Amino acid sequence: MGLAAATAAASTAGIGVAAARSRRPSDALVFDKDAYTVLTTTVATDDGDKAVTYHFYKAITYVTNPVDAKYQCLNVSVPVEIDGTAVDATRAPILFANSVGGYMPSSVADATGVGGSPMTPPGGGGGGGGGGGGGQAAMVSNAKLAVAAGYVVVEPGARGRTLVGADGTYYGTAPTAIVDLKAAVRYVRFNKGRIPGNTDRIVSSGTSAGGALSALLGASGDSPLYEADLRELGAAPASDAIFAGGAWCPIADLEHADMAYEWNWGGNELSSGDTVDQTISKELRSAFAEYQAALKLRGKHGFGPLTARTYDDYLVRTYLEPAATTYLKALPAADRSSYLAKNPWLTWSGDRATFAWSDFLTHVGTRKKNTPAFDPFDLSAPENNLFGAGTTKARHFTLYSLRHATGNDSARLDGDLPRKLDLMNPMFFIEQRNPARAKHWWIRVGTKDTDTSLTVVGNLAAGLENLGDDVNALMYWDAGHGANEDAADFMTWIGRVTGHSG
Repeated sequence: MGLAAATAAASTAGIGVAAARSRRPSDALVFDKDAYTVLTTTVATDDGDKAVTYHFYKAITYVTNPVDAKYQCLNVSVPVEIDGTAVDATRAPILFANSVGGYMPSSVADATGVGGSPMTPPGGGGGGGGGGGGGQAAMVSNAKLAVAAGYVVVEPGARGRTLVGADGTYYGTAPTAIVDLKAAVRYVRFNKGRIPGNTDRIVSSGTSAGGALSALLGASGDSPLYEADLRELGAAPASDAIFAGGAWCPIADLEHADMAYEWNWGGNELSSGDTVDQTISKELRSAFAEYQAALKLRGKHGFGPLTARTYDDYLVRTYLEPAATTYLKALPAADRSSYLAKNPWLTWSGDRATFAWSDFLTHVGTRKKNTPAFDPFDLSAPENNLFGAGTTKARHFTLYSLRHATGNDSARLDGDLPRKLDLMNPMFFIEQRNPARAKHWWIRVGTKDTDTSLTVVGNLAAGLENLGDDVNALMYWDAGHGANEDAADFMTWIGRVTGHSG
């Protein structure tokens, strides 16, 4: 069934969250609280190493009709002792930590403990031009830090874009990853009172594509648009809304990402030293101006409208200068002097960094991707595969690239794509003011991350702030893709926003 038809069927049948909750529970989805192994681990934290004893529940299938149980399962880790002191995690927050990277399949089935399912190396799009833009940051395990903080950790697997059946059908393309994660949340919430932890205080986390999915999970809570897909999988009759969302360098808003990328990095060279096609870059920049104006977002602290003309100033004032200031303040005096000597474009006065947007772009250096960055004309990007269908591995998902590649100015996207694009985009649900969205947000990105435009984080944060949500968003100075430099603060933030006293 197509997504549009599925949505209509769900509406016709009156199947929404309330109706789903009234269905008869399935015994197959009842959490077995005794099916654990006792494990120990040592977790390095900002307060030193912590010895953690925990109960480990492995590879629990979270739907009754799995397409591929290797991916549609989750692990649960429950701390019972930290540094020799007993821990009661009965009402602790639940960190829902996905390890999706590049919209690839993610499985926890072979993990031997908490944080034991490494993330697929994060990557946004293709389009050529490797390297540059700050490189890849070392990965930090939020899951391990959370269990050391006394929180329950749920690590879900999910299908991804490269999965192919024996008949040649791609069965992990959009929107399966978000549908699977929602099904996993429903499993956890369905088992309230059985599974340890406070199921009303689920906090998601993810990086890169996983960051986009974490943001999407928070923004789209309890949307009926996914109901038919969830019902087909045999998802638990429960809510899929979460309490808070954590997103690091989210590769999101994909149908507008080519435009945003050129607005941000259009003048930067590739690592090869080549300049991208400026005709294409300028056309995409022009399209970004129209898109950004249509969002009607306003910057915080009374900044005013966020437009293509004002966004550079907003990023500098709101994110970039504060990031540089934080970085420089933390350096020893000698190291700070050395850094400033190497970067004379940056002014340091009154313990505050100031600079121009153009100088910042020069400082970042090379861009990671060619143009278009996410929907290249040769269909070589991961995102082209993400929006594949049936036995078709990759498709264009923007009119600009489709028409350029085909030479047909009246070409139209395949009929299923507009809805799939909505279902994969947190901005769609923010624009819809989804009432069941998460209301607390932690959003991070490195300033040298050229995997996507910095406006992706800027718009995500501004959209949520404009709705009145509690948003903690900042950038890490000189950091690349995947950076997570204040993970200890994230753990503290979880405790604060969930009201958990430990």
